[in-house]
Amino acid sequence: MRTIAIDAMGGENAPKAIVQAVLQAKAELTQTKFILFGDLNKIKNLVGNDTDRVEIVATTQVINDEDEPVKAIRAKKDSSLVVAAQYVKQGKADALLSLSNTGAILACGIFIIGRISGVARPGLMPTLPVKNSDNGFNMIDVGANAKSKPEYILDWAKMASYYAEKVRGIKNPKVALLNNGAESDKGDELHQKAYKLLLDSQLNFIGNIEGNELLDGKADIVATDGFTGNAVLKNIEGTASVLIHLLKNSLLNNGFFVKLGAGLIKGALKKLVSKFDVDKYGGAVLLGVNAPIVKTHGRSGKRAIYYTIKQVDKILSEKIIADFKAEFTHHK
Repeated sequence: MRTIAIDAMGGENAPKAIVQAVLQAKAELTQTKFILFGDLNKIKNLVGNDTDRVEIVATTQVINDEDEPVKAIRAKKDSSLVVAAQYVKQGKADALLSLSNTGAILACGIFIIGRISGVARPGLMPTLPVKNSDNGFNMIDVGANAKSKPEYILDWAKMASYYAEKVRGIKNPKVALLNNGAESDKGDELHQKAYKLLLDSQLNFIGNIEGNELLDGKADIVATDGFTGNAVLKNIEGTASVLIHLLKNSLLNNGFFVKLGAGLIKGALKKLVSKFDVDKYGGAVLLGVNAPIVKTHGRSGKRAIYYTIKQVDKILSEKIIADFKAEFTHHK
């Protein structure tokens, strides 16, 4: 039986959307148990009588978005996030899922659950959409580390490649390095050294990729430093949101004939929106720590959380953390 610790108080729609997603996923994941951490009365009322494989652990504090991450996990020891992380550390749960403060989740991963021996820095990795496939691509790191070294980028690429193969089912995934040009000598010293390390590795490294090519589907894994990755991630999310908003506004607010035309191409528009449906990709995974930690958007609703729960369960079923430990401990 696999056990997922879930911070039920994180995010804008907590705890209702989280509990609803758990109950939906529970019906499918018959070998998985769920532990919900947070306000006992609120969660209990939402769970009702559907308590099979659902445990509630009462906590009295919540970490907010405005809290300073490291201070928060030290000061709010009875918060839903910190207690959930402690359960994972103590072996009472196998994985952690939260919609809470990203910095606090990273801090819990590093300071409570701990990093894998041989991994210098964990990396945060979401799955993002591409235009010519439903598989999307993984980008790592997107903000767990403000400063990076070439060796970190190599480690992240190795873990992301293994994740893509085992969890997403991509055989021999193509790995690229995000850079400001396709040539091997492009970029600063960090990227030039990272390029050489990736080239000499056993990964399926296809070279540099530029920002305007990310959504073309050329690579299954895009490795980058955390500062650049975070900026690019937010740019992609923001641009996609604006374009969809402008498209809807143009079709609905430009007269009868435009609306009529929109009705005629409704099917094609649905496919377009579905292509950039980030809910189905699940959350961002913190790779390099001793247990699976997955963070999804604080504004996520039931559907996005449901897919994230299934993602966490898949990670556990593939036992990738045990493989990471064996690989990086041996490498060290």
